[in-house]
Amino acid sequence: MSVESLLETLTRRPPFRDFVTHVEERPARTAREGWLAEPLAPPLARYLAQRGLVLRTHQAQAIAAIRAGRHVLLSTPPASGKTLAFNLPIWERLLADPEATALYLYPTKALAQDQWTSLTALAAAVPARVLPAVYDGDTPPGQRARIRAQSRLVLSNFYMLHQTLGWAHQWERFWSHLAFVVIDEAHVYRGVFGSNAALVVRRLARLLDAVGAAPQYVLASATLANAAELAERLTGVDPSHLDVIDDDGSARGQQHFVFYNPEALGPGLASPHQETARILAAGVAHGVQTLVFAVSRQLAELVARQARALAAAEHAPFGDQVAPYRAGYLPSERRALEGDLRSGRIRGLVSTNALELGVDIGSLGAVVLSGFPGTMVSVRQQAGRAGRGEDASLVVWVPFADPLDQYLARRPAVFFGRPHEHAVIDLGNPYILSGHLLCAAAERPLDRPAARRFFGPAADGVLDQLQARGLLRETPRGLVYQSRPAAHQVVALDATGMQATVKVLREGEGGEAFVLETMDWTRALSEAHPGAVLLHGAETHVVSSLDLTHYVAAVKKQRVDYWTEPMKSVVIHILEERDAREHGALKLAWGDVEVTEQVVGYKTRRGDEVVAQDTVDLPPVTYRTRALWFALPEAFSRQRRLERANLPGGLHGAEHALASLMPLWVLCDRRDLGALSVWHHPDTGAATIFIHEHAEGGIGLTERGFDRARALAEATHALVRDCPCQAGCPSCVYSPTCSSDNLPMDKSMASEVLAQLVEIPPDPE
Repeated sequence: MSVESLLETLTRRPPFRDFVTHVEERPARTAREGWLAEPLAPPLARYLAQRGLVLRTHQAQAIAAIRAGRHVLLSTPPASGKTLAFNLPIWERLLADPEATALYLYPTKALAQDQWTSLTALAAAVPARVLPAVYDGDTPPGQRARIRAQSRLVLSNFYMLHQTLGWAHQWERFWSHLAFVVIDEAHVYRGVFGSNAALVVRRLARLLDAVGAAPQYVLASATLANAAELAERLTGVDPSHLDVIDDDGSARGQQHFVFYNPEALGPGLASPHQETARILAAGVAHGVQTLVFAVSRQLAELVARQARALAAAEHAPFGDQVAPYRAGYLPSERRALEGDLRSGRIRGLVSTNALELGVDIGSLGAVVLSGFPGTMVSVRQQAGRAGRGEDASLVVWVPFADPLDQYLARRPAVFFGRPHEHAVIDLGNPYILSGHLLCAAAERPLDRPAARRFFGPAADGVLDQLQARGLLRETPRGLVYQSRPAAHQVVALDATGMQATVKVLREGEGGEAFVLETMDWTRALSEAHPGAVLLHGAETHVVSSLDLTHYVAAVKKQRVDYWTEPMKSVVIHILEERDAREHGALKLAWGDVEVTEQVVGYKTRRGDEVVAQDTVDLPPVTYRTRALWFALPEAFSRQRRLERANLPGGLHGAEHALASLMPLWVLCDRRDLGALSVWHHPDTGAATIFIHEHAEGGIGLTERGFDRARALAEATHALVRDCPCQAGCPSCVYSPTCSSDNLPMDKSMASEVLAQLVEIPPDPE
């Protein structure tokens, strides 16, 4: 059995062949050997020779640039050897300078642990006292002082770095000799998290400047449209001192990329989850080690369970060779699953995107993408986990029945021809910046010139506001933090500003209450209101109360066969129009808005059926952010009203479809955006569709969307116009998360509305 035999089964045999709509053949690529002007230090050269490793062109380029003291961004595909490319020159420096130190930052604890294993092997082969160590939330307290005192290479993450900067005096030895900062999987640092991470780097840079350290920055990333811009904004390095290395010299086997669309036979006739399980079972039965990427923890469990059931129904022996893998498992469980995958004991694994990053899981024959993972960056990362080396591989994409998936599934040329996305980082968001200025003042007195130097010109105004609120106090040495609790405890890296945290308490078997989890204030209003069903650790809990004065939600563990979703009211007020493009009376604009959201009730669903609706009395949440909006010509709206057409239903459908496709032009998750349509908005005086950012203050997503709004409108119009359904479906205008149950809705009118929007002036080049 082989990849080729599995491909033949999928494309030529029922029932699989009926769902295959496209096969893309991606040719093999031969490796290109790289050469160094100066040979590696002998211990490192021996390390390569013992493992039969030969440098490739991009690795040699990276080594030369790092040796020359340049900051480097290595942007090549998965399995191209990026880690080796920066490890070799960094370890050369650690060999040559017995006091030099290095900090490696990873987006997940699992990746840090995985890399520590390989670095430990490297340390055993190199005669230098480096003592690589992982320093994160799982590091035992008894080991931390030893690591700070002795280790010269520390592996950590931004969450831990954010906390440890408040204890800089404990790290004086390490910081004062810091030669390198490595940021692996740099493409992950975008949006709110990336903006927070960039400001953590600037706080680190300020502390390093005080002890005379100026490290080189080395970043490894997936391919992006603005890789150099991301590196500059994330680290603050001078772009003239940065080298971007993106010419991949590694080998690649032939890759077969299959579109397997459950909607091919008609809307709703086949389940994408069941078909994913069927493909996984077929892969394992063919002897092809297969990894499935699921979009959620629940789906990872579901697909694995269904694949096992298929094996049992066919009396196949491979049921125990299929397993799920997701966050929430104990680290020891995840390490065991990774080891079983590498050894071949597990032939089929269903994972969330936790394995999208560079954890070593060996060589796979096939990867299945269950649903579009949100960005083409993730598509390429996930697909790249198959066929490492020169072996042939198979990638199968199973699109869901939603507008974004189906738009791409019906347009393979668009899918494979899409340019790389832009990663957005906003250093000037006042809500994000304020938290990090408070942290900086708590770490070391902060004077105004240093604030402007490290945090940019926006720092002055934000510092004035923080002083006025009594959070900062002027001293002869500079501004210092003067409040409780500690700034580092209330500034979250995945949120904007200082967030109130709600504790979710569950009653234990002995009657004592314990903290089940924590969540921020706004999420608690949506997910922890009285009556809500909260899923934790695959167990259901029902919320009995939400105390917003003491920030506590009480839940009871209870097995239920239903789930809940909030119903919200949304009001948008335009504060400032920053830019606009017009075509006659049609207007596209972008600017600052005030959004007021209020959870007014919740639906109880059993399966897809709404079995009850209840109201709740919760406070509104008002925040300032940024949005783009389309204001339609009054003549168009007036004529549709005279014709008694369903204009609100058309606006609603167009709103859903536009918001669904916008992530194609902005590197973000659909949940980063909100949308609203009104047949007459008081601020525009016209029928208006808004797409706004959920992040307080905005982080640049809608500004990027404004620049690509014509392309967005054209693609959305084509999606709705060409969808084969009659009255609208989840593939075009319906949204499963719509709080008004997709009412009103009119697909035909949505197409007319979108036909108007494509008349806006062309996007800027």
